Amino acid sequence: MRHAFLAPLLAAALLAGCGGGDDAAPVTTGGDTTTTTPPDDGTTTTTPPAATALACGDLAGRTVAASAIGVASGAATVASATLVAADATGNQLGAYCQVRGTIAPLDSAAPDINFAVNLPETWNGKSIQFGGGGFDGTLIDGKEQVRFGPPEKMAPLGLGYATYGDDAGHQSGSITDGTFATNDESLANYGGNTLKKSHDVAMALINLRYGKAPKHSYFLGTSTGGRDALTAIQRWPGDYDGVIANEPALNYTGTRLSNVAVGRALYLNGGAGWMNVAKTLLVQRTVLSACDRLDGASDGVISNVESCRQLNSQVLATLRCAGGTDLGDTCLSDAQINTVRTIESPLNFTNYSLAHGVTKAGGYNFLEGTQVAGSYTTRDLGTRKVPGNPATTADANQYVTGDQWVKYFVTRQPAFDTLTFDPLDPGAFTQRVVDVSGITDAADPDLRPFLAHGGKLILLHGLADEVISNNSTIDYYQRVVTTVGQAAVDQGIRFYTVPGMGHGTGVFIPSWDSLAALENWVEGGLAPATGVAMDTVAGTYGRTRPLCQWPAWPKFRGSGSLDAAVNYSCVQEVGDPLACQNLPGSVTAYKGGDVFGEELTVSIDPTNLTYSINVDASLQRTAGTTRSGTLLPLGNCSYSSNETGAVFSFGAGGVLQGGVNAPSGSSFLPLVAFSDTFNNAANPAVFNTVANIFNAVGVQYGSGGTATSYAGSARLRNAGTFQTCQDPATSQWITYDAACTSTTKGYITWNAAHNAFDLKNTSPTGSAVTTGGTLTGTVVAGKVGTAYVPLVLMRESATSYGMRLYMPQVTQSSGTADGAYASLSTAGTSSAATVAGSTLSATAGNAALTFDSPVLGVVQASGTPNGFFLFNAGLYGFIPSAGGSFEMGVRH
Repeated sequence: MRHAFLAPLLAAALLAGCGGGDDAAPVTTGGDTTTTTPPDDGTTTTTPPAATALACGDLAGRTVAASAIGVASGAATVASATLVAADATGNQLGAYCQVRGTIAPLDSAAPDINFAVNLPETWNGKSIQFGGGGFDGTLIDGKEQVRFGPPEKMAPLGLGYATYGDDAGHQSGSITDGTFATNDESLANYGGNTLKKSHDVAMALINLRYGKAPKHSYFLGTSTGGRDALTAIQRWPGDYDGVIANEPALNYTGTRLSNVAVGRALYLNGGAGWMNVAKTLLVQRTVLSACDRLDGASDGVISNVESCRQLNSQVLATLRCAGGTDLGDTCLSDAQINTVRTIESPLNFTNYSLAHGVTKAGGYNFLEGTQVAGSYTTRDLGTRKVPGNPATTADANQYVTGDQWVKYFVTRQPAFDTLTFDPLDPGAFTQRVVDVSGITDAADPDLRPFLAHGGKLILLHGLADEVISNNSTIDYYQRVVTTVGQAAVDQGIRFYTVPGMGHGTGVFIPSWDSLAALENWVEGGLAPATGVAMDTVAGTYGRTRPLCQWPAWPKFRGSGSLDAAVNYSCVQEVGDPLACQNLPGSVTAYKGGDVFGEELTVSIDPTNLTYSINVDASLQRTAGTTRSGTLLPLGNCSYSSNETGAVFSFGAGGVLQGGVNAPSGSSFLPLVAFSDTFNNAANPAVFNTVANIFNAVGVQYGSGGTATSYAGSARLRNAGTFQTCQDPATSQWITYDAACTSTTKGYITWNAAHNAFDLKNTSPTGSAVTTGGTLTGTVVAGKVGTAYVPLVLMRESATSYGMRLYMPQVTQSSGTADGAYASLSTAGTSSAATVAGSTLSATAGNAALTFDSPVLGVVQASGTPNGFFLFNAGLYGFIPSAGGSFEMGVRH
């Protein structure tokens, strides 16, 4: 920590210690000289304050001697020092002294370092160094806002900070240009030396301008700049009080080796593994479908990354083309699946180690939400199967940087064919890879010198980073914990991970005041805890999520707005969150039907997570038609399927809700089925077990396939006869009355061949009979635990068919239906709802519940949704007040 009142003492001590300055390093100021002695411990080299502060213009032409810089260097020269007025055109940062200059190399063949220092007229006594990006080559001028900071917050220079940056010691029009690395000094500068050089020069100029050193010094960096931030505190720990490292390229060599591995997977064997944008987007859509709801919220953000990782094999199985050959954009060949695995998997180095004992490079979360193509990233896998040499923007973004690295950092052969370079076994170049790793990587886990003097580090990385692996940062953080101990980490490090965040891209780009958090920690002793991040993606701008410390992630609480951080908790689940205790223990057949009145048998194989659906009776398709597919766990006993977006959910007691592709079109039909059903095949045939008075809810399809919501009451008698009733005025709910006028009558009889009851209608004006009549559908008396749920599948004609759920017409009270439900609707959507007392929270909104309204056993919802529910045995049926559709749900 630096304090202003110590500066004169420091100056006197340094001068005395060097014999009045005879051996001191001069800072030339025309005829004036200020002296300092470089330390011998590799840490602070803050220049002592000048006797008097200098005017801005007086800094022009000054030099900082090479001996005043803590690493081998040439001298620094101030090329210009211009006072920018507060009201200057385009200036919104207040009045400041804009200093620009160069630092000379030792090797005349190496380029200069360009540096920028900004000295505000109203100084807050603090400084910030900014890191670079990519291969650098562009001057970081220190006037930018804090990366991922609040959009409305002024840049640090405008807040009174002295700010500075450099171009990493070379100049280029592209941050993917690696040609500079053929020069040793230029490479060493990029590897970190330029950070120390610019720091020491900036400290000298700050002392000259203000007559004192900063009381606090900070470093802010993102990507390569994040690597810079970590390099700074690993190599010169005493120079900084606090550091923010966003998405740091700390395992720099591992990253480039991974780039090459991805390129080889894409382009070797004639480009058999190359994936166009359509195939890449297919992978991303499939992953989102499988994993979006693992965090409890269908919001386009995969937060439960590690549970999603468990689904890799199943996701790839659903993506594989039949026979493993390329059959077009609807599937992946085996070579393309290998590419996905290469992007996803870490590189494990068994033949050699990188600097600081690093033996792997983290993979990218391609199968957990990382966007490798599409509208949420500026990068993709290129437009051609055969890359250029050198690679260009027509090639995969990752391979471009890997190709530059191999050509200029390692082989120093511009024409080298990078596809012949094996990252796991570089052959004759192995030692060179190791040496370059020592120059460029920021993977030293021993942060004790930095933490010992009270240094604070904030790390942030997106879990969907497509450029720098967040898994490498996780690995580094774990190594730091092992090296310095958890107590020291808790005292001085905070590591935040952000689901959905890519490399400045992604479906969730956070904004939070990291600088204020760092200031409060360093200067006020207030350690940051769980912050709140605001999304800055255009389409979802303003939604918020908690900023969770790794390994926790934000999980939706189950109610309230999906866009508000208050409705999420930072959790770290134990056990297998994908496990489902309601899944059957062996291959099991479920009997039921869908909303078209089709009678179905659904077979579930829990070992292989596959299913088959057999159509037993239908008006729309041939009996015996089958569908089959794979189930992918979503958590909460729900599974995605092959059925056009339908989700299969297993409820307690043997009930299954799912979907089957419609006979035509691209939607699914909601279905419900039961592993155990009532039958009266024994003699005598009695129905006492399921006889009752019911409310009925469902959907009826008429001419042209028009859907009408169904509501009414019914009675099933001990003899197997039935009667339905509807209110003659509303055609809806009614208290059952045997004398009702809007009625149907009939009976049910067991059909052993179908393992269900045939439904036969008789005259609505006649007495109850159990003979004759017209076959009009099926009844499945499903058993859920100890309760029974009659399912009526209507198939009267091509213009009259549908489904009805029967639930006893008995009182419903608050609390009896509480729980979280997965739901499917005739609109072809999957969603979720939670009932808690008299409140329902659904994907679309919230509603108040009124029980036994308008008749006994019916629950009226007012709000969003607005309509009527029936609840029974962990199932519900819902129709909207406006009618026209039907939704059913099963409790997890």
